[in-house]
Amino acid sequence: MKKSWIVIALIIGILILDQWLKIYIKTTFALGGGFDILGQEWAKIHFVENKGMAFGIELGGNMGKLVLSLFRVIMIAFLGYLLYGMIKAGESLGLLVSFGLILAGAIGNMIDSAFYGMIFSHSYHGNIAEMFPPDGGYGTFLHGKVVDMFYFPMIRSSFPNWLPVWGGQSFEFFRPVFNIADAAISTGVISILLFHRSFFSGEKNEDSEVKDSVVSGISEEE
Repeated sequence: MKKSWIVIALIIGILILDQWLKIYIKTTFALGGGFDILGQEWAKIHFVENKGMAFGIELGGNMGKLVLSLFRVIMIAFLGYLLYGMIKAGESLGLLVSFGLILAGAIGNMIDSAFYGMIFSHSYHGNIAEMFPPDGGYGTFLHGKVVDMFYFPMIRSSFPNWLPVWGGQSFEFFRPVFNIADAAISTGVISILLFHRSFFSGEKNEDSEVKDSVVSGISEEE
């Protein structure tokens, strides 16, 4: 199978799984609802929504949300262009998969931001959202909220009293709530940093001369 088809299948598969789970969570649980995974208190499905970036990081106000959504569109276009160039340049499958994971995650969260406000009613504590409500959605184009659900509070404790600033305060690891798209982005980035740093350093690898791979691949098409 060609590398391009493997990457395309990966991206489509992640998008289908990501959106299926988000829609299921959104239409099954009220905000804040969920359950313990396999009965484990440290592994939970916990439905939350955010207006911002991965792992619940937010920008303030509607303008911040719009700026973030437009930034996502630009980044998706750039990543798609970059990935196309790398495929044409014959880069290694591992590198292509890493960038494919990042692109799939970015598209997955962009779908939430772009369309969820128009196709879902509000999720509240004690109220389950409706898909395609007769009175319309809770927001407008590019103003939807991203659905998150994976929550792993593996350690809950307090800082020792002698510690400056944070002494006596409680802490939790791992606090962020995330989704499949977030996980795909993180996996892709970590994979590049651990196994494909030569892409940025200009060193040669077994498949190609990485230094000029993207540029040459795109130039050949033109």
